[in-house]
Amino acid sequence: MPRRGPQLFISRSNAGLVVYLFENEVPEIQEGSVRIVAVAREANPPSRSVGPRTKVAVDSVEREVDPVGACIGARGSRIQQVVNELRGEKIDVIRWSPDPGQYIANSLSPAKVEMVRLVDPEGHHAHVLVPPDQLSLAIGREGQNVRLAARLTGWKIDIKNSTEYDQNSEDERVAELIAMRQEEEALQAEAEARLAAEQAARAEEDARLRELYPLPEDDEEYGSDDADTYEADADAEASDAASAAEADGATEAGANDDAAADDSDEDGAR
Repeated sequence: MPRRGPQLFISRSNAGLVVYLFENEVPEIQEGSVRIVAVAREANPPSRSVGPRTKVAVDSVEREVDPVGACIGARGSRIQQVVNELRGEKIDVIRWSPDPGQYIANSLSPAKVEMVRLVDPEGHHAHVLVPPDQLSLAIGREGQNVRLAARLTGWKIDIKNSTEYDQNSEDERVAELIAMRQEEEALQAEAEARLAAEQAARAEEDARLRELYPLPEDDEEYGSDDADTYEADADAEASDAASAAEADGATEAGANDDAAADDSDEDGAR
């Protein structure tokens, strides 16, 4: 049977491939003046009617460098090379922003956003208001655009029609969601605290049992400093056993000599 060497598994659906291709095509990324902040990729869409798509968030270390323009290149020459390597996959290059609202708005490109409301900053939940004619574009086919934007930003994004948006009713609904989230977090924190207390009690009980019934490796008397003492005791016991054996041998020999002498005297008397 022939021997098998090392096996190499290559995945073209991993987001790291997109990063690698951009690093090869964009000198600014290699130099460090432009950095890729996040990548959200859907190389295997759930439906055949939706093609593969990737969103890339980039930022520049130097103010005079346009990170999006550097990745796209003159007349799209750089990004076209990446698209060709990915067999025509659609790629959206957006600019990263430290402002969550602006970052979310950029991530929904090419849709135009009117307003971003961070309704639950702690829970990373945002409402994005768009005009009616931009609603389908913001959501994308089968929700792909908003799904990738949510993965890219790490926020839960709800696309809302700006003409039908009722802020009061939406705020009431969000308040209920926040209350439910806080309740779930409290229950989770309580469960974690209970688990930590049980683990601490178990550790304390183990320590108490070790004190009452120490194991040989845990007993200080079995330490390396007392190894010579135990060895000396063992040698002493062996020496005592040898001495006892010699004494028994000598006694038995003396008894044999006495018996021989008695036999000799008895023969002489005869």
